Amino acid sequence: MIQQLAIVGVGLLGGSVAKAARAGGLARRIIGVGRDAERLRPAVDDGTLDAAVTDLAAGVREADFVLLAAPVLAIEGLLERVWRAAPDGALITDVGSTKRNIVRAAECLAASRPLAFVGSHPLAGSEQAGYRVARPDLFRGATVIVTPTEGTELSALKTTTEFWEALGARVTTLDPETHDRTVAAISHLPHLIACALVDGALRLEPAALELAARGFRDTTRIAAGDPDMWTEIFLANRDALTASVEAFRRALDDLRRVIDAGGVEALRAELARIKAARERLS
Repeated sequence: MIQQLAIVGVGLLGGSVAKAARAGGLARRIIGVGRDAERLRPAVDDGTLDAAVTDLAAGVREADFVLLAAPVLAIEGLLERVWRAAPDGALITDVGSTKRNIVRAAECLAASRPLAFVGSHPLAGSEQAGYRVARPDLFRGATVIVTPTEGTELSALKTTTEFWEALGARVTTLDPETHDRTVAAISHLPHLIACALVDGALRLEPAALELAARGFRDTTRIAAGDPDMWTEIFLANRDALTASVEAFRRALDDLRRVIDAGGVEALRAELARIKAARERLS
């Protein structure tokens, strides 16, 4: 049982954590922290939050568990302020989709004050944003990656893992570097490709989108995501994303060469190989 859970950023992810924690009775008291009091009000009015504040220090001062649910670059800046204000013994985690810089910043802060930090990344987002689309079952069956280092306290890792599992998630562990390479390939690259597909269709035939059916709409759905959030993600993970783009470019070039060669069996074999790999996901 968490005595006081402080959630910094009560949007889709932070709001869903708050709703799930409330529904599951995981915290005696849940405090929301944000920049705009009016945006926090709905979460108080519906009973998800016990209180909402715009003062970060006040929001985390008595928390034994702090969740940073802000954009990735904002999390790096928030860490220092949380580190100063949180009480001794507090555990801090986050929902950032990149981990190396956030974990590095936390380790630097831990050298001056030994608070516990465990990086987390729930793979449960949406192209939609804001508390209005938050829901208590968002993490049910979802994967959450935690990113401990050699300096991570085992008790903090255990508590963080149990927290996400209590929300219904499946938890796996990666080191921060491997995490960022992995999500560049399976999350950040697909978003970039979806954006390029929309832009490519517009360049090739400006009226094409008016005729787009389900296949195109499903493939490019994530291109409707928040541009501010994805700008931060792309820049924070740009080296791993660049490597993923190069791998995709080589795969696309290989397929184009097979098509240009006109060989039916060679093309069918490539498509069958890729189909089999995709089917293993289910």
